[in-house]
Amino acid sequence: MPAARTTGKEVARQLLDDGYVVVSGMMPARDVQAARADLDRVLTATKSGRNPFEGYSTQRVYALFAKTRTFDAAATHPLLLDVLDQVLGHYQLSAPVGIRIGPGEKAQVLHRDDAIYPLPEPHPQVVVNTMWPLDPFTEKNGATRFVPESHKWEPGRRPAGTDPVTAAVMAPGSAMFYLGSLWHGGGANQTSSSRLGVILEYAAAWLRPQENHCLAVPRSVVRGLPERLAELLGYNIYPPFVGYVGGSHPLKVLRRADESGA
Repeated sequence: MPAARTTGKEVARQLLDDGYVVVSGMMPARDVQAARADLDRVLTATKSGRNPFEGYSTQRVYALFAKTRTFDAAATHPLLLDVLDQVLGHYQLSAPVGIRIGPGEKAQVLHRDDAIYPLPEPHPQVVVNTMWPLDPFTEKNGATRFVPESHKWEPGRRPAGTDPVTAAVMAPGSAMFYLGSLWHGGGANQTSSSRLGVILEYAAAWLRPQENHCLAVPRSVVRGLPERLAELLGYNIYPPFVGYVGGSHPLKVLRRADESGA
């Protein structure tokens, strides 16, 4: 398992080779504790899922950056951004979600995160996901399941019973990087305790993100965020000018509105 001091080039190479890589030491223990405590607060008012994909015994914290500041640093972690620079080039946050899988939850169907985009296959990588455990992830409590190297499969192939499925067993403080083209899904929770983790998913900047952050995160909150995080939430352009507002960069418009009190 690589550590956070590993170079982005090394992590990106393993990610593209295997479809996934777990990196230890991505989040200090004190930050894990703070994130867990703050998400526990948010989860007290969060309903369980509405369908089998969300999980009827699973709570999902959408609009994550409107509700907690404890993942601001993780979303802009230098190693993470270095890997994204090499794999995606220009990118944005797509689906940041806190996920608490409750006892008795069934395994989620295996899926690919990039399948939501109607792109002809094969195509370059357009989605990179990261999973950040705030509880220990085990085979019994719902650790993310995935099919190694399934990102290399020919178009149209789906997982079969003979394909090996691996559980991402990992400790809090680590993070699992995995490609949007890798077949994966949440595991079944066969224990009496919940399993909490956070997904920070990134997509190519020319694609529409899964969540509309410009509506999900109030502008009053965005104004107080680090500039790079605000850019990742959509206040940016894809070169040369995709995403402009009135002919200007979105951050410039946001600042002008702040100065005018709008």
